[in-house]
Amino acid sequence: MTPRMTLAALLLSASRWSRPRAARALLPAAPASTSGVPGRRRRRSDGPPSCPLRVANVEATEEGDRPAASEPVDVAELAAKRARKKESLAARRARGRERRRKFVGLAKAVDRGAFTAYRPGGPDGTSFEAKSGLPDSEKEFFVVLGIESSCDDTGAAVVRSDGTILGESLASQHAIHEEWGGMVPGLAKATHEENIDRVVCAALADADMSMEDVDAVGATVGPGLEICLRVGCDKGRELATRHRKPFVGAHHLEARVLMARIPQEKYGGDGGEEVAADGTTSSVARAAEFPFLALLVSGGHCQILKCLGIGRYSVLGGTLDDSLGEAFDKTARLLGLPVGGGGGPAVEALARDGNPKAVPLPIPLQRRKDCDFSYAGLKTAVRLAAERTCADRGAGSTEDLSREDKADLAASFQHVAFRHVEVRLGRAMERVEREDGIRTLAVVGGVAANAELRRRLDALCSDRDEPWTMLVPPPRLCTDQGAMSAWAAVERLTVGSSDRAEDQEVFARYPFSAPTDD
Repeated sequence: MTPRMTLAALLLSASRWSRPRAARALLPAAPASTSGVPGRRRRRSDGPPSCPLRVANVEATEEGDRPAASEPVDVAELAAKRARKKESLAARRARGRERRRKFVGLAKAVDRGAFTAYRPGGPDGTSFEAKSGLPDSEKEFFVVLGIESSCDDTGAAVVRSDGTILGESLASQHAIHEEWGGMVPGLAKATHEENIDRVVCAALADADMSMEDVDAVGATVGPGLEICLRVGCDKGRELATRHRKPFVGAHHLEARVLMARIPQEKYGGDGGEEVAADGTTSSVARAAEFPFLALLVSGGHCQILKCLGIGRYSVLGGTLDDSLGEAFDKTARLLGLPVGGGGGPAVEALARDGNPKAVPLPIPLQRRKDCDFSYAGLKTAVRLAAERTCADRGAGSTEDLSREDKADLAASFQHVAFRHVEVRLGRAMERVEREDGIRTLAVVGGVAANAELRRRLDALCSDRDEPWTMLVPPPRLCTDQGAMSAWAAVERLTVGSSDRAEDQEVFARYPFSAPTDD
């Protein structure tokens, strides 16, 4: 049996053979064999357990572990330092696991102190500060250039402070990502960089304006894909700094919500839809006034918000796992549908030909009497139902199923997904109606473009004892585009709030700060 390998002998041997020949020549020769076996070299582990050997490093490979060549290191001290680093890493991982355990079963959108929160009005929500100035107050209306690049569409728009969209441009990446079966972040970033200058110039040209005619710049800064957000944010910061314009870092979700406040006669002929208290519909309608309730449903988010003012939102419900749009995307992939333009439109189109009661699926979270959402279980249930259908039909995969079977699966999924929305939203409506007297609902986000969802929420609002007013932007303004960033900047500037362009960061996660008086 050989003695236990010591750290000193190991370091000496490893350092000898991992260095250049010239460096190895400077090191002391290895000790002679003491094993008693002629011709056998001494094992690297042979050596006294408390060897006070001091070795010199020719080249530091890890900062903090090895000093420069001129600084010898005590092996025992080095071992202790590495042990402390290992313990520190283990402690950090343990704290991370503990924090995640605290959030299990809780909505992801709520500010719990884990991420930078959005609070433009300060701790009280109303102390706004014009950090980069405000547009000229002598003008009747001011004009904002908005830039959006939070995901896979590059958008820019010029919007006047009365809500008129003067010019806009959008570069979609749907065709680029379709061959990959979903959005590829690195490819999206590169495409944003390729398109951003052209899109901004096209929006200004569409408005027949130059940067000299623009009074402020707004750019989406979060939440979203950080590498994509940075492209649009950097462009906005550059323009604001170069032309000395006020800058606003737009919150992506607030921008979606505030689209419901644009006076709908300003949509340029592409009006939204208002369901009035008497159940009638008007193509020209007033904007939503604070406070109101908002349902935000998109590819990355699913929330019910009580909207109290600019920067002041109370999250009544959020998703515990997948968003509604994400569930649509995954169901589209399961059924072999094209997802380049988003799985939602593909599933919606197929569902029109299906029977929504053909495939029994469970409604999520029936035992929880709150307003939170969960779509992970429904996604799994759809996959299992598809597998059973394949077995019954003798099909190798869902792509081999008939169009009728696929349509039934799509219609059944959509029906249950929207039923889940109706239950959670209905509970939230009862709460704010009772506590705050709110009777206005804004439906925003990419999934709000779904005609079936609009129809069912229309019925939910009109069938109440005292009917609600429902506001929904037109479909083209439900998805990501520059007008939402521009209008969010208009709203911030109107209350006297702007940001310093040189200090602006981007945020992959950017929860609303919990209001102090909700």
